[in-house]
Amino acid sequence: MSQTATGRENRPKAATLEAIPPIERTLENGTLRLTRRFRGLTIEQAMRYLEHLGGARQRTRTVSGDGWEAHLSQRKVPVGPSYRLTEVTVTWVGDPDVVDPLVAQFRRKAFRAPG
Repeated sequence: MSQTATGRENRPKAATLEAIPPIERTLENGTLRLTRRFRGLTIEQAMRYLEHLGGARQRTRTVSGDGWEAHLSQRKVPVGPSYRLTEVTVTWVGDPDVVDPLVAQFRRKAFRAPG
């Protein structure tokens, strides 16, 4: 099923995204901390995605928006015996009502990313 003219999301893609659990998800004193990893992205791509979602760069690897902040790190991970792929880890902290939909939007962007 493809995206319709009314903007409904492609159900198989949504199911694929929901099947991958976060690395960390904690809620303490009304603040959500959510960590996910994304392969095939660079830090720069991830920061641009976050800016497009309403954030502004604060420090070298930090982007923040209204009710949220994201901290990014990057590493190379082996994929098979001789190939290494960039993996970006993003940890969002903030209001759960803001962070959850933001992460969903970011994941859709990252899911479509080349690489």
